[in-house]
Amino acid sequence: MKPTPPDTPPAPGLPTPPATHPGPTARAQDTDPALDRIKARLASGELYSAHDPDLLPYRQRCMELLDQVNSTALGDVRTRERLLGDLLGRIEPGGWVMPRFLCEFGFFIELGPRTRVNFDVMMLDCAPITIGADVLVAPRCQLFTANHPFDPDLRRTMWEYAKPITVGDRVWLGGGVTVLPGVTIGADTVVGAGSVVTKDLPPKVLAVGNPARIVREL
Repeated sequence: MKPTPPDTPPAPGLPTPPATHPGPTARAQDTDPALDRIKARLASGELYSAHDPDLLPYRQRCMELLDQVNSTALGDVRTRERLLGDLLGRIEPGGWVMPRFLCEFGFFIELGPRTRVNFDVMMLDCAPITIGADVLVAPRCQLFTANHPFDPDLRRTMWEYAKPITVGDRVWLGGGVTVLPGVTIGADTVVGAGSVVTKDLPPKVLAVGNPARIVREL
């Protein structure tokens, strides 16, 4: 029997997110040539040093904004919207993120319209994380773009690399799902709670387990 994802109204006692969102605004980071160079280097998939001093100001900015996002009252949707507009690379109308949210840079994260990110989600965005429209990201999901070399000497000296994650429209990631670097999840796919997605998933399938395996088509 084909499962029907719920309409996912907010849980009792939580605020109803507004139907509209002011959308992204012009920010200093949008016209920062130094940031453009850093983003291109991280997104290339080549090794980079986690201790690179050029990264520090952007990590610091992210931490400061996260502190503000995560200290907002649950009912203060407007303030959180404004802060998320500054933190994230893009958040489309109707998208929302509940605290406590964690990421590394913020500028690599793009959320499509009406996408809902629930409590305690972590997105390690050392490469682009692109999430489509009407996606449900359940509590305590983790999306990791960063990876480390197998060479122990390179790990010891904090070299790493990153690969992008793409989540298609109307995907549902169940509670505690982990998505590993370089993964693409096709539109309308459902990933069962607690699964670890180690490789691409096509559209319209149900996948569960560690590693996540396709159970059937939807």
